[in-house]
Amino acid sequence: MFTGIITDIGEIRTLEQRGDLRARIGTRYDTDGIDIGASIACDGVCLTVIETGDDWFDIEISAETVSASNVSAASWAVGRRINLERALKVGDELGGHIVSGHVDGVAELIELRDEGDSTRATFRAPDALAKFIAPKGSVTLNGTSLTVNDVNGAEFGVNLIPHTKTATTWGQARVGDLINLEIDTMARYVARLQDWQG
Repeated sequence: MFTGIITDIGEIRTLEQRGDLRARIGTRYDTDGIDIGASIACDGVCLTVIETGDDWFDIEISAETVSASNVSAASWAVGRRINLERALKVGDELGGHIVSGHVDGVAELIELRDEGDSTRATFRAPDALAKFIAPKGSVTLNGTSLTVNDVNGAEFGVNLIPHTKTATTWGQARVGDLINLEIDTMARYVARLQDWQG
């Protein structure tokens, strides 16, 4: 489990198709403290560490994960910077919201508009996921826990404050980017309960 609070910005150093896609991620984490088999959220995708070095870790990305995330859209390339978060430990502060690292789909960034020092970002969600996104609810975008400000059909907006833009990759976001989207777990269960009762 994760919180959507980004703790490092990694860089993709290598990508290699071996059956599954294997990636090497450069990091500022102390890799001596990362166990083989540990989970790290990489742009919101929960991935398993299979090897480590002085300042990097390797992960494997299954075909299923590639098809459900922005990895499938060739968004990942050598040199790309990605948001990183290590898995929660007992006693860690829950600063964002409960995040599983299981990406539900890909949203498109359709507008960026400055509002004071912040930036309003508008996204278009897949139609099947739009019903799970509500004003003042939580959403995870490229691994970042964000609050939804407004919803209009399949489109929704969030505000990116200056800290978020510098502590994550959101400062480099561009219109047209494809973004990993994880809907709020509570919204998923509420909708499922309503479907079951209906």
